[in-house]
Amino acid sequence: MLNRESDASVPNGLARPSDLPPRCTAVSLLGVDYHQLKAADGGEIYLTRFGLPFWRNLLPENWYAPDWFEAKRERLEGTSMVYRVPTRAVNGTALNLVAKWSRVGEVVPFDTLSVNKFIHAEFNSPFEEFSLLMELRKGEAGPQGIRIHTQRPMAIYLPNERLQLWQTGRSEDKIRAKVTRHPGVEIDILRQYVVLFGWIKGLDAVKTADQFKLEGRARAEFLARTTSLVTHELWQKGCRVVDMKPAHIILRPGPDRSLLRDRNGQIAYALVDYELLERTHEHEKAVRSANRQLYLKHMARRFEADAAAPLPAHLHAVNFLGVDYIFGRAESTGGMLWVAGKDPDLFNYFLPERWRRTPKKKLSSRNEVFSTRTKDNINLIWKVSRMGDPPWLSNPEANKPAAREYGFNSPFEEFAFALELSRQGVKTVYPRAIYMTGHKRESGRQDADERRYAALAHLRTPDGEPLVRKEYDYITIWGFWNGPDELLAADDGQYYHAVNAQRAFANKTISQEALKELMQLKAERLARFGFEDLNPKPDHLLVSFDAGEKMVIGSLGKPEVRLCNFELIRRRPPASGES
Repeated sequence: MLNRESDASVPNGLARPSDLPPRCTAVSLLGVDYHQLKAADGGEIYLTRFGLPFWRNLLPENWYAPDWFEAKRERLEGTSMVYRVPTRAVNGTALNLVAKWSRVGEVVPFDTLSVNKFIHAEFNSPFEEFSLLMELRKGEAGPQGIRIHTQRPMAIYLPNERLQLWQTGRSEDKIRAKVTRHPGVEIDILRQYVVLFGWIKGLDAVKTADQFKLEGRARAEFLARTTSLVTHELWQKGCRVVDMKPAHIILRPGPDRSLLRDRNGQIAYALVDYELLERTHEHEKAVRSANRQLYLKHMARRFEADAAAPLPAHLHAVNFLGVDYIFGRAESTGGMLWVAGKDPDLFNYFLPERWRRTPKKKLSSRNEVFSTRTKDNINLIWKVSRMGDPPWLSNPEANKPAAREYGFNSPFEEFAFALELSRQGVKTVYPRAIYMTGHKRESGRQDADERRYAALAHLRTPDGEPLVRKEYDYITIWGFWNGPDELLAADDGQYYHAVNAQRAFANKTISQEALKELMQLKAERLARFGFEDLNPKPDHLLVSFDAGEKMVIGSLGKPEVRLCNFELIRRRPPASGES
């Protein structure tokens, strides 16, 4: 795995007081501690805690001397002046550095689309860049399960020579604005600033695609998936890189076209190039609350997004059984994912690595149903679909012959029925996403009910594969009920909590008579809209309580209930004599 705190190119080490450079001054700029010292060429060096143990290597004469730098440097691709250069060996230690000339104060070169989107974007000053990078590396903001791997910020070097203004390409107005924003940090418009980073081994995503000989659609999808993953995780940490490019992402490809992955199966990557790294507006306010609020706002409008807007190359807008989804592959597992709605920004929230291995609580003694809090601090319920299992039921209220004849719904039927009932006014929990695992079942079951697979065989993914495949498990992901999406999007809070009606009766919150009445009302309401539950059970209904522990009462003066199980919901067959 890419190591966040070390790399073979940058040895580990801590500076002892006796090893500190002579006549250095400790300073703190934008929250970062530096040791500042004068270089022999008259320039200045600001050493971070990562660079301090190697301060001798970082002296300009050990990497920037003309005879050494010009002979040893390797120009790296990009629009800026950036080089890979080794240092001279000092006490047996040499470093591989990335030296980049800061473009602070210059006009950001964007294409027209990017200019319209990021019209106010500006290159970071070197001290802003290091401050944001240190904050990102520390990782305290946002979900703690996410770590963004980066280069080590080693030092900032200011050569002694002063340039003419026309040579710098800088805008006086932009530099003045930087100084006004951070009055404790001096930015000299006529001086160069060189930021020094530790080298990270690997290949950027573009070169990885070249090595894998990817072309056409396969290449576009690989680059889009990789960029989308990094963008999403940065967003969760309260940051973004304006004009993010695949060339900013370092991967570790293997000889067999494999990629190094982390313990969750997600692609291991490192982010490089931070001159356009910035906090999101939400992070400026409060990262955790802002991230959740963004999710809730997107979720409340997930079926209203502009379907005509271009999607990332690795995602597709699809519709199955009347429900819109954003479809894509889960690269960490080889599975497939359908996120309900039209909003591609929601896709990454439901990738399996974000919820499969987070702590979970089992909610049923008979079925695989779990609640969890995802890496993005979202509460979800996930259930392993029983599609293909024979419905042998013990519930005395179940219509057992009809259930055996009908069979368990597919996940796509469950979502279609839940959303249709919700539109009709029947309160339900919220369907979020459907995930097909990437690993085949160990062996086929002899008593498997294959009727659903046959009935839906005409439905195909954008890649032409069957929508439902009997050799894989499917998992449905539902919202954890704590209030309507629209209410939470407007003002996040723990408005409600839910207890299933069976437990409410066991807790003596509702009487047996009230329980029977709720079950009857539910059956009547389903029938009114042409549906029935072949396995009606009290634990299929959620009773809501407000923050004051008062039961939420519906418009009919009865406890408000919400349907949470759709496995054996079906359209009512026509009665005898009906057409």
